[in-house]
Amino acid sequence: MAEPRTGATPLEGDGKRVLVIQGSPKSESFCHALSAAYIQGARQHNHVVRELRLGELSFDPVLREGYDKSQILEEDLLEAQRLIHWAEHLLFVYPIWWGGLPALLSGFIERVFLPGFAFAYRDQIWGGEQLLSGRSADLIVTADSLPTPWKRLRGLSPHRLMMREALDVCGIQIREHLEFAPIRASSEEQRLRWLQDVQRMGSHLN
Repeated sequence: MAEPRTGATPLEGDGKRVLVIQGSPKSESFCHALSAAYIQGARQHNHVVRELRLGELSFDPVLREGYDKSQILEEDLLEAQRLIHWAEHLLFVYPIWWGGLPALLSGFIERVFLPGFAFAYRDQIWGGEQLLSGRSADLIVTADSLPTPWKRLRGLSPHRLMMREALDVCGIQIREHLEFAPIRASSEEQRLRWLQDVQRMGSHLN
């Protein structure tokens, strides 16, 4: 069977076009198992799914001059932009490291969600125009520690603030946000329940 096309193409099949962005740089992790469960649930309901595993891409994650100067996009990042345009719905799966995003995922967002692609300045104001409107996103996050009472009192933790602000600036609407913790201390039964929750999440795309 031929691979479905990428890029801004008509709807392929009866369901949504879904892009899974695996933000863990590890080759194997519980994040990968969560992605697989979500994809299984989505495909069982005829959604068309593509996956980007950031750990397998070749690109410089450092935005070396900010947005003051252009930085040539590597082929993998150009393909990532094509897939984001193709998608109607995005899933970000990633672990929390040191209270925030893995450096690779943070760098991916900085390099890919560029002015002119994801947003446009209006009167020199950041995020004046949302260029990826009409898309939705789910977030699946893992951690090895539970949120502290201080974090609960202060509101959203740093990683959630970063993701919500990044996506909101581009016009991508958050649909659901699941957090699973603590991973290392979890039992096999607990992990199985989490995988089942994520599979249901993927199957409930509208």
